[in-house]
Amino acid sequence: MRLARAAAAFYNGGVFYITQKKAVFMSTLPPCPQCQSVYTYADRGFFNCPECGHEWTGDAATGDDAAESGGIIARDANGVLLQDGDTVTVIKDLRAKGSSSVVKVGTKVKNIRLVEGDHNIDCKVPGIGPMGLKSEFVKKVTE
Repeated sequence: MRLARAAAAFYNGGVFYITQKKAVFMSTLPPCPQCQSVYTYADRGFFNCPECGHEWTGDAATGDDAAESGGIIARDANGVLLQDGDTVTVIKDLRAKGSSSVVKVGTKVKNIRLVEGDHNIDCKVPGIGPMGLKSEFVKKVTE
């Protein structure tokens, strides 16, 4: 919460009076759900945190999404909320680090598990084995 001094002028019987008043400027935007920073800002329908770089929609600020997925919020390339047990497809060729294997576009991955970290999806890719994926490279399959 910031406090600032502001001059207020009013007219009383032909005389202007200038007084000093305390003005309280409070942000009506919600704090960041990841780092609890109060320096959030709104941009094109999303809330953004300049400290940790987290971006979320207005309904995520209430905590409903976190409760559905066990505290972890992950969205696919189209912005659809992902949950444990979902089926997703890969939207671009992905190389597996430390191997010559490539996960091809359109590979269907079943029964994903959301985890904390940079690669927020743990799964078993057919033909390759256990792997961590980023949610920005997958699309949820609606069955």
